[in-house]
Amino acid sequence: MIAADLLSPGTGLIVYQAIGFLILLFLLGKFAWKPILASLKEREQSIEGALLAAEQAKKDMTKLQQANEQLLKDARAERDSLLKEAVATANSIKEEAKEETSKITAKMMEDARLAIENEKKAALAEVKTTVAELSLQITEKILRKELADKKAQESLVDEYIKELNLN
Repeated sequence: MIAADLLSPGTGLIVYQAIGFLILLFLLGKFAWKPILASLKEREQSIEGALLAAEQAKKDMTKLQQANEQLLKDARAERDSLLKEAVATANSIKEEAKEETSKITAKMMEDARLAIENEKKAALAEVKTTVAELSLQITEKILRKELADKKAQESLVDEYIKELNLN
């Protein structure tokens, strides 16, 4: 039976072991389990916070990307607007230059037409004067020839007197 006593523990040993286990369990519960559980809870909260922060960072990145896209779209729209405005201004300046050139050309043509008209009038006046002078000279020569005779002079004077009496 000695072998049986060695293999089966005694009641006292079981009680002492149970009391030791309960004391160990109490001490572990008092000093070890609470810090371990608190540490686990803290770690769980930090992981949860990190996940929330990552999710928030992802949302922020999405917002930033959308804001950047909007800024790019606005910048492109403003660039297009400025280009359209510049083209419109250039066309306006070009049209104004064409109109101004047309006005200047029309004025120059009108001035040239007036100058030609004045020159024409002056030339016609000069031709008339020359024709009148030549007519007077020819008339004078003809009259001298015809009035060289005294009888012709008397008949001419009589004719003029008759015309005066009739008027």
